[in-house]
Amino acid sequence: GALDLGGGQVHSPPLMWVEALDLLLANLRDNGHDLARLRAIAGSGQQHGTVYLNQTAGPALARLDPSRSLADQLAGVFSRPTSPIWMDTSTTAECRQIEAAAGGRLPLLKLTGNTAFERFSGPQIRKFSQSDPEGYSRTDNIGLVSSFVASLLAGRLVPVDAGDGSGTNLLDIRRRQWAPEALQATAPELARRLLPVTPSTRAIGEISTYFAQRYGFSPTCRVFPFSGDNPCSLIGLGLVEPGSVALSLGTSDTLFACMDQVRVSDSGEGAVFCSPDDINYMALICFLNGSLAREAVRDQYGLDWEQFAQALRDTPPGNGGALMLPYFAAEIVPHVPEPGVVRQNLDAADANANVRAVIEAQALSSRLHSAWMDVPVTSLSVTGGASANEEILRVYANVHGCPAHRFQTTNSAALGAALTHLDAPLG
Repeated sequence: GALDLGGGQVHSPPLMWVEALDLLLANLRDNGHDLARLRAIAGSGQQHGTVYLNQTAGPALARLDPSRSLADQLAGVFSRPTSPIWMDTSTTAECRQIEAAAGGRLPLLKLTGNTAFERFSGPQIRKFSQSDPEGYSRTDNIGLVSSFVASLLAGRLVPVDAGDGSGTNLLDIRRRQWAPEALQATAPELARRLLPVTPSTRAIGEISTYFAQRYGFSPTCRVFPFSGDNPCSLIGLGLVEPGSVALSLGTSDTLFACMDQVRVSDSGEGAVFCSPDDINYMALICFLNGSLAREAVRDQYGLDWEQFAQALRDTPPGNGGALMLPYFAAEIVPHVPEPGVVRQNLDAADANANVRAVIEAQALSSRLHSAWMDVPVTSLSVTGGASANEEILRVYANVHGCPAHRFQTTNSAALGAALTHLDAPLG
């Protein structure tokens, strides 16, 4: 579903998401699931993607005909046929322009919790307004993937929640409302194209009659705001108390942490989002050299994963002072633009020492580059493929000085969306 348009531009057609919703619900209905039992519905959407709607969108959502497909009825509501998504990195110039117009990189960081970032929504909006001013003038509403899908279900345009909204470079992260200074720095008349930010935990209304009549939902089924996949994952991973941290050891390693107040990295080493619990905040730090680096070391010495674990058992903590900076590819945190592996007091022929060096480097990096959060880490939940390795967990536990345990969950974003609204009043 992602279209590589060249020059770092990666888009998806929002009409595809419309069709997918009909297909999903038809599949559930046709396989005997009684959708009338659902009392409420919420969800998560791929963070940062923007959807551009013209003035016909609101009326079209309000008069959906249950005898026809969504795609047939909504094909004409887009002022832009494709949506830039999180993979799009084409807005470097727009990021610098937004920072300059907002008074500088640091003021924008303090206001929104983030420096201007290519993958975020605000720079994408600015690029559209400058590259296609006619299309931008036809745009009556700009939503995110999450709010767009919630709008389909509600039968009216739905606001963005603060969790997903904080991934735009447009949100005053402390007030949890759009920041006028950021809006003005981004695009002309942007404020009128955005609905006010809504609390994540407040229902936005009952489900559209389209879904009640076509799929058998109860007419009283409530729709809650959708949030972004990253903020929802915070809840799905159980990170609801400040000091609880999760680490996903995948192709890239991602650290998620719950904070009770906004703290930012002046060097831009992480993103800060509002938690969908409407109380706390989320820090997210991405280390690009995750399993990429672990597998490079494993393969360099012809090891399997059990031999890799044995190498950790056979070497002492601290590795006798042997160190590695495992930048097999350009690194995000810390910012290392050119790849290159650095060894100090480390014999490249010593397989065991190199295994420990790469794991200790990753664990130490996760601690050093999360210090700006100023959150005492009380528990570390580790997920992803490498979490199956007890010896890797042991290194992380030693480095962070707290228990590290394997946390196995799938679809943490969807689980988090459900858990966020578990205790919400249904009216």
